[in-house]
Amino acid sequence: ARLLEIARRLSRGEAVRAGLGEEEEEEEEGCQRHREPLEVFCKEDAALLCAICRESRAHRAHTVLPVPEAVREYQEQIQARLQTLKDDRDKLLQFREAEMRRNW
Repeated sequence: ARLLEIARRLSRGEAVRAGLGEEEEEEEEGCQRHREPLEVFCKEDAALLCAICRESRAHRAHTVLPVPEAVREYQEQIQARLQTLKDDRDKLLQFREAEMRRNW
């Protein structure tokens, strides 16, 4: 859900707030701690990071992606999962309809 909200905000050109706890209070201009722009997405923590946070011990060994690339990647995953759910729904509706016909 958090990634979807980030993707929505980025697609609208809005500033993005991410992270947990104190990090959720990020200001529109970027990282609250360093006042740097949020440039990368940490896959392990599912958080946006500035260049300084990215080099910290907490994230140094983590996999990070540029924000636009992370958005594309997660949008593709969401679309694939959404399609699977739609297909499952269609199968259930067909099954329901067949059962209703059988009962009649």
